Amino acid sequence: MPNQTKRDRLRQLGALNTRPEAVRAPWFHESSFFDPLDLVQVKYEMLRHVHEDGVNKADAAALFGLSRPTYYQAEAAFEREGIAGLLPRTRGPKSAHKLTDEVMQLILQNQHTGAPLQARSLAQLLHSTLGISVHPRSIERAMARKKKR
Repeated sequence: MPNQTKRDRLRQLGALNTRPEAVRAPWFHESSFFDPLDLVQVKYEMLRHVHEDGVNKADAAALFGLSRPTYYQAEAAFEREGIAGLLPRTRGPKSAHKLTDEVMQLILQNQHTGAPLQARSLAQLLHSTLGISVHPRSIERAMARKKKR
C-alpha cells in the first residue's frame, strides 16, 4: 500500500497508542523524533526514563499515559527479550491445542460414518471421559480441517 501512513502501519501491527494525548513527557511534544502514537517507543522511553533518570515507576507510567501494571509488564518483557519484548503479540492459543491425536481418535471413534456431526454430544463425551472442556465449534472446525486433508 503506497499511500499507507505511519499511523495506519502502527494500527496494522497493533503498536498504535490509542491515547497519544495522555503522553505528557515534554520531549514527545518538542521533537518530531518522538512519536506519541508509537506505543513501542512510548514504552521504551518510559523504561529508559526510570532506569537512566531515576524517576519513580508510578510517576513515569503516569507521565507516559500508561498504567503501573503496563509499566511492570513492559519492564519484565524488556528484561526477558530486549526491545522485541515491547512489540505487540497476538493473544490466546495459536492452534487447536486441546485437540491432540488422542482426542481426535476418540472423536473419530464416536463419530458415526455418514451421520451428521454431533459436536455438542462429542464435547460432553470428551469432558466426561478425558476431563477436558472443548467447545463444540472447535470440534466442528477440527473435523472440517480433517476433511480438507
